[in-house]
Amino acid sequence: QVQFVESGGGLVQPGGSLTLSCVASGISGSFDFMGWYRQPAGKRRELVAQIDSTGTKHYKDSVKDRFTISRDGAEPTVYLQMNSLKSEDTAVYTCAAVYGTTSWWGQGTQVTVSS
Repeated sequence: QVQFVESGGGLVQPGGSLTLSCVASGISGSFDFMGWYRQPAGKRRELVAQIDSTGTKHYKDSVKDRFTISRDGAEPTVYLQMNSLKSEDTAVYTCAAVYGTTSWWGQGTQVTVSS
């Protein structure tokens, strides 16, 4: 069965960096869309970064100059490099992928930015 497993979350001080990874198992090939969402405590989930099948990337404005999304199609994997982290970046980060009308979601990984 298809599973998406995130890793790389943790506690980091303001201004620090983290790289999140999401590895798919049980599936191969490309997706129409892969992306990262986040949900801060008490707030709604929001799309942070996305990459489509052509490699085109889009970012939430507040992270545009700090985060970088990338993917590896050979083994479906999506990464999120996060630099210059701020307290407002604290959230559960979840990867997602879409192919046609089917979507997959990871379980999420906690990122906490605090001194």
